[in-house]
Amino acid sequence: MPRRRLAAYRDRVRASLEDAFSEELPPHDVATSFSVGVFVSALPNLGIALVLFVALAYTFERVSKLALFASVVVMNPPVKWAIYAASFWLGSRILGPVEGASVSELSLSLGPEVLVRLLVGNVVIAVVVAVVGYGIALRLIRELRRRDIDVVDHIAEPFSE
Repeated sequence: MPRRRLAAYRDRVRASLEDAFSEELPPHDVATSFSVGVFVSALPNLGIALVLFVALAYTFERVSKLALFASVVVMNPPVKWAIYAASFWLGSRILGPVEGASVSELSLSLGPEVLVRLLVGNVVIAVVVAVVGYGIALRLIRELRRRDIDVVDHIAEPFSE
């Protein structure tokens, strides 16, 4: 059962990305849109990311709507929980541990210190994920478009003789 779910998730992500990357916009624009989407989706935004994506899509004509929304598929809730855990860990490494905090003894009085560490770590991780996402997206877009051109060239060759 878990393998089927993982395979279904992988297929959904692949289909979303292929649709987004096949748009007619330049590769840089599509990769930038995906990167911005990943960055915003990685942050704790309480669902406001979708509203922001709609605003970006209607404000800027060079924004890839499909790439923005494909980032939501990549940054789904289980992935975000892993990012939040890593964010708190990283924030604690950067700013130091929260005194009196343990997993079993968290209290509301520690809230601001925990939140600051979560946000600092989250911004660092979101930047890294966005930069890596841009690089991967740009490479995939170029490769997909190169393959489409190669297929057209190979089909046209027999007819040109």
